[in-house]
Amino acid sequence: MHQMPLGVELPSFIPPVTDEDRKAAFPDVRGHTVHDNAINYFVLFDQLEWQAGGGDDGLSWDNKGWVGQDRNRLWFRTEGERANGRVDDAEAHVLYGRAIARWWDLVAGARQDLRPGPAQTWAAVGVQGLAPYWFEVEATAYVGASGRTHLRVETEYELLLTNRLILQPLIEVQIYGKDDLERGIGAGLSSTDAGLRLRYEIRREFAPYVGVTWNRQYFGTADLARGEGKKSSGARLAIGLRLWL
Repeated sequence: MHQMPLGVELPSFIPPVTDEDRKAAFPDVRGHTVHDNAINYFVLFDQLEWQAGGGDDGLSWDNKGWVGQDRNRLWFRTEGERANGRVDDAEAHVLYGRAIARWWDLVAGARQDLRPGPAQTWAAVGVQGLAPYWFEVEATAYVGASGRTHLRVETEYELLLTNRLILQPLIEVQIYGKDDLERGIGAGLSSTDAGLRLRYEIRREFAPYVGVTWNRQYFGTADLARGEGKKSSGARLAIGLRLWL
């Protein structure tokens, strides 16, 4: 602000500045209320679908969610398949998540395999978040009993064809450190799962979709599947619903 030179008087039509004027011009501004300490939650059924093809039709699901604050959250994930009146594959995660960078969380906790074979528990640690060019990434490493190890990497992308019509490609890669004959798993690169789903968001939180999935097994895992008379690769039609709370 410019000060008036000494000896110069203001015109008579300009009133003198009072303390009330100064308070009005420079109010005591307090910070905005923030929500980083509030407890919130989110539940997403990313895949809730009926798959058909290869003579092995059934229900498949993949959901995840969290409860907590902006930086510290309790995460859960579940996924599995049900066919011929029984659950063939099912697992669940409980993870603590900590925001370590913009768009990225470090997670650690446990995974419980329920099917196939006897129940099995793994320690889990990984990262998840949004990579450059808007790729969503989950990379998780596991350590189980008898020194078993497992690495799973999943990435997906959402291509907006219109504001409501969205094409979602996805690929998942699984690598195991040891053979697990009870579950039909061989060491090394075990399998890849890919999917292409086209959904229409009737509402942002409610979207039916149709798509196709591909599964392929490799090396020892493929040999074990063929030894049981099963196919080591195949495609399926998927019809489902994506929703979140």
